[in-house]
Amino acid sequence: MKDLVQIWNKVTNRRYSADKEMKDLTNNRLKRIEIEKSNIECDFSECEGLNNFEDIDFNEKKDAIINRLFERRKQGQVARQPKCLFILLMLGFIALSIGCFILFVKPYNFLFNQKVLLQDGGEIFEMWRKPEVQLYTRVFLFNVANSEEYLAGKDEKIKLQEVGPYVYREALEHKVQSFNSNGTLSAIPLHPLTWVEEMSEGHREDDIVYMPHIALLSIANVVSQQNLFARFGLNNLITLTNSQPLTKMTAKEFMMGYKSELMTLGNTFLPRWIYFDKLGLIDRMYDFDGDFETAYTGETDIRLSGLIDTYRGSTDLPQWEGKHCSNVQYASDGTKFRGGVTKNETLLFYRKSLCRAAPLIPSEEGVRSGIRGVKYVFPEHMLDNGKHNEENKCFCRNGKCLPEGLIDVADCYYGFPIALSYPHFYKGDDVLFSKVEGLTPKQEEHETSFWIQPESGLPLEVSSKFQINMALGSISSITNTERFSNMYLPMLWFDIRMYALPPSLEQRFKLYLNILPIVEQAAMYIMFITGAVLVITTIYILSFNVMFKNFEKNKDAWLEKAKLNDGVYAPCEIPLSESDSDEMIKLNIKLNDRLYETVNSVKDKLTEMAHVKSLFDRKPSLKDSSQTSKAYEIINQTDSGEDFKYLGVIEDGELEGCDVSLGGSQRMRNLKDLDERNNELSLHISD
Repeated sequence: MKDLVQIWNKVTNRRYSADKEMKDLTNNRLKRIEIEKSNIECDFSECEGLNNFEDIDFNEKKDAIINRLFERRKQGQVARQPKCLFILLMLGFIALSIGCFILFVKPYNFLFNQKVLLQDGGEIFEMWRKPEVQLYTRVFLFNVANSEEYLAGKDEKIKLQEVGPYVYREALEHKVQSFNSNGTLSAIPLHPLTWVEEMSEGHREDDIVYMPHIALLSIANVVSQQNLFARFGLNNLITLTNSQPLTKMTAKEFMMGYKSELMTLGNTFLPRWIYFDKLGLIDRMYDFDGDFETAYTGETDIRLSGLIDTYRGSTDLPQWEGKHCSNVQYASDGTKFRGGVTKNETLLFYRKSLCRAAPLIPSEEGVRSGIRGVKYVFPEHMLDNGKHNEENKCFCRNGKCLPEGLIDVADCYYGFPIALSYPHFYKGDDVLFSKVEGLTPKQEEHETSFWIQPESGLPLEVSSKFQINMALGSISSITNTERFSNMYLPMLWFDIRMYALPPSLEQRFKLYLNILPIVEQAAMYIMFITGAVLVITTIYILSFNVMFKNFEKNKDAWLEKAKLNDGVYAPCEIPLSESDSDEMIKLNIKLNDRLYETVNSVKDKLTEMAHVKSLFDRKPSLKDSSQTSKAYEIINQTDSGEDFKYLGVIEDGELEGCDVSLGGSQRMRNLKDLDERNNELSLHISD
């Protein structure tokens, strides 16, 4: 029987199912009041499997015949779905728009630029105007341990002993005067110092040290180049005051100033040269009286915010010739450096104590105060005077070049023979060590370094180290100074130090420099991903609904066609539970009866089709017989005669049939009409 059903499906291009019979017997649905939602799951492919009678076993399936079915939408869901999809689509496009806005507009950069811009009341402006950082000046003195022995001629070299640190806190401040129309502001730099005993590691300002007599050696170096009369007068003055080139004093006196009869006389007779009655190296180094500067606010270029435009009304320092040596424009005083620097970009650092703008080059990357930064150091031959770098010859004062490792800064220190170097003559020429001993240069202790955050120019850690020396010429003609002729004498070295950002600044800049950029990037990617998912999901749902509606439309048409033709209904509606087993048995019996009737009908139709085929196969022989003698022609038939047992003898073009018909009188009439349409051919069959 299964074979016949399969043949019938192929012939009629339809599928038989028991679903229609079940629907007819149960008023189109087997109803169950308490059906859980989980049992009504939609899966047409599994439901369609019922059409294959090989897989049907109603007796073994107790819980359900069908596992998954189409789930009917809740009331009102169809009407709400387009609105929900539209909202999802709009949300997707809004998310994509926000992602594009972040990508192209970069709101973090806008916020960052507003912060960095120096404008009245701004956060960064207040930090620049009066920084909250803890900035310290650590001073190390070179005490002459063998002063008496060297002055007496017993020792050939001066023995230096490093003493310190003596620590002062520097309260850096920019006293803003006005904002200018060209994107700059005018300010007066202030650097007051405060003694910090607890950081001085047990050293006190009243420590006794033996230090060079700066006034005597300076005046001797100047007068030694003049005429005999000037030298004679100075020698008498030195004898009268009994001034010695090495003198005993306290550490504070040497750093902040000490009184000297020779200095008082110098102030009286040379008022244009020496206008102060006491001399101290640190005091003179921090003398900013009469200084003023203009700095960029960042209006024209945010990267220049906080950098120097002019110092004392000029972009060049007056003591140097040539732009390479004199330029201070775009330099930083250490409060804020150039922002947005590239990996190999050089920075400029200017400090009055340096008497020049020094270049800084990147050395390494790391993290300071929890913020990513780049370490900058001075280039290899920064204190070269033309030996390695031809451009540095402009640092040779009056045509006289000092050995490598020294820079002549006499014009910045009132004409005193002062030269700067790295501490302990680090990276200096060997000639610098010829008349002194006790110096031990070390990179880790004496190298200058700046840790700077490259995007903002914020200094994270600062250590600017320089040494102040006396570069004496030929002063053998001056009383008591003969042994110091042509000597490079170290006096002290200092370290302007910022160890780390204060906690308040550290937290704020971590937010600005670490967290907000990540938040911006994360928000951008989240918006792009969310928007893409929403748009793609909406498009997929819409496309699926279109395909599903087409499928439903085609399925409904197929079902309608099946109902009109044979009343066969394929898809099932709901699962049947175990409680419906009795009713299913009855349905199974009726389904079997229906299938047997269908098989008989199929068999009759197959017999009819075989008969019609045989009629058309005999047309040529019939035509020939009618044109000749109308003789009877014998047709091949089986001995049983089962195929034509319902046909009688047709004579003279008339059809005669017996009472037994092929499936009834209606089929006989159909056969008779078929014969009349075929040119009214007569068929004569012999007994």
